[in-house]
Amino acid sequence: MAKRDFYEVLGVPKNASDEEIKKSYRKMAMKFHPDRNQDNGAKDAEVKFKEAKEAYEMLSDPQKRAAYDQHGHAGVDPNMRGGGEGFGGFAEAFGDIFGDMFGQQRGRAGGGRQVFRGGDLSYAMEVTLEEAAKGKDAQIRIPSHDNCEVCSGSGAKPGTQAKTCGTCGGAGAVQMRQGFFSVQQPCPTCKGAGKTIADPCTACQGQGQIKKTKTLEVKIPAGIDGGMRIRSSGNGEPGTNGGPPGDLYIEIRLKKHDIFERDGDDLHCSVPISMVTAALGGEIDVPTLEGKAAIDLPEGTQTGKQFRLRGKGIKGVRGSYPGDLYCHITVETPVKLTEHQRKLLKELDESFKKGGSKHSPTGDSWTDRLKSFFS
Repeated sequence: MAKRDFYEVLGVPKNASDEEIKKSYRKMAMKFHPDRNQDNGAKDAEVKFKEAKEAYEMLSDPQKRAAYDQHGHAGVDPNMRGGGEGFGGFAEAFGDIFGDMFGQQRGRAGGGRQVFRGGDLSYAMEVTLEEAAKGKDAQIRIPSHDNCEVCSGSGAKPGTQAKTCGTCGGAGAVQMRQGFFSVQQPCPTCKGAGKTIADPCTACQGQGQIKKTKTLEVKIPAGIDGGMRIRSSGNGEPGTNGGPPGDLYIEIRLKKHDIFERDGDDLHCSVPISMVTAALGGEIDVPTLEGKAAIDLPEGTQTGKQFRLRGKGIKGVRGSYPGDLYCHITVETPVKLTEHQRKLLKELDESFKKGGSKHSPTGDSWTDRLKSFFS
């Protein structure tokens, strides 16, 4: 029986991407896997499973795919295929699933042992607004591991030595098969080490490493904001069997500032002024991260008036220009008045009333709205 076109088998066009081919194969492999088809259609499912497996193995290999695209089935050398009972592309396509189940980023160490990447670490660092704006060099202490000096990193008690694991033969992994399904997992006896220790070192409890702390220099870039992370490669937990270490992620937390609130690259601050200053206007000083700045208040400034100082914000990590500073005016009502001050305010209020609505820019409109609301 003539073979079907590999693209037709997987149900993808000839210009399909590698990801599309993998995605389609995974769906078919799950659908037609023998373990999922134990009824009368098991034989037909097995044929389709093998057909999909062969198509994926050819199309997932760039060289084989190029030869197939040019010459069809005749251009693919049968001797280049994986063994009849092997899983080749199947294991590759489902690698992310197996990785979640049995460890991340597995590989092979010398002697065939499986290696595993170390876990990532997270460190929360609080910085002030000024430090975030200008950047700084900081030192942090993080957990680390050194080889045990007592056993020289072997994990075995001095005078003894580790033995090759009898379960996995030193490979650090065992293979489980069920029908056409095969997967490797860390050896349950030696936990992937490939060796067993009958008499562990008492100093490190057979781990071969001692936990310590180390000081790490960290550069905080200017403009960094709360919620951002800095990655320090290789400063996470150590790998297993010589695997690569994980990474350290430094999470930035911004301390609350007494004056400013940050909004992206912009800053906001509240500026209280007296009612006399609000009424008469004039020049006042406002704070910025670089010192004082002056703004001119017009006569009759009201609460909520906003003044924008361009370029007085923060230049973000990825920004080309600094943000702005927004000053929000708040007119303060005087408190704890003396009798003389009360008398003066009453006289002032009487003079305002005699002047009519010209002294109250919103008074008439407010009164009109009230009348309309209650009518």
